[in-house]
Amino acid sequence: MLALALTADLTGVTDLLPLDTPDEPYFYTFKVQCTSCREIHPNWISVSRYEQNEVSGSKGEANFVWRCKSCKRESTATIKHPPQAYTHASPPKKQNIMEFDCRGLEFTEFKSDGEWQAKGLESPTKFSGIDLQEGEWFDYDEKAGEEVSIKDLKWEVRRA
Repeated sequence: MLALALTADLTGVTDLLPLDTPDEPYFYTFKVQCTSCREIHPNWISVSRYEQNEVSGSKGEANFVWRCKSCKRESTATIKHPPQAYTHASPPKKQNIMEFDCRGLEFTEFKSDGEWQAKGLESPTKFSGIDLQEGEWFDYDEKAGEEVSIKDLKWEVRRA
């Protein structure tokens, strides 16, 4: 089992998580490595928790099925549960956002493309359309009367 962990400096917001619904699925983007030959696939791959792919020679399904170009082994990854919200902490703490059951492959790096959402820490304000590709985000919470931000994002794929 692997987990996607996040450490981030949240100011004025909490409950950060990807916008991931059946109507608007989030595509989690990773670099992938074969655990047999240790080859790292040169391209980024995307995984949706709403997509199911058949596994060759099996009745099973997985969110991601991949065949290594070097050793030709087929590998799978399945997202175990919906994403967990990253909550405000001072100082920032590493928190697992997702868990993956990976067989024959490992995710080695994560890229946060896609929309995220959060809630005001001191107000009922909901923030959507948050873009974390630049590694930071700034806005203004009208109800709280203060600037809000997400900075110093550190993503890590680690053993769960």
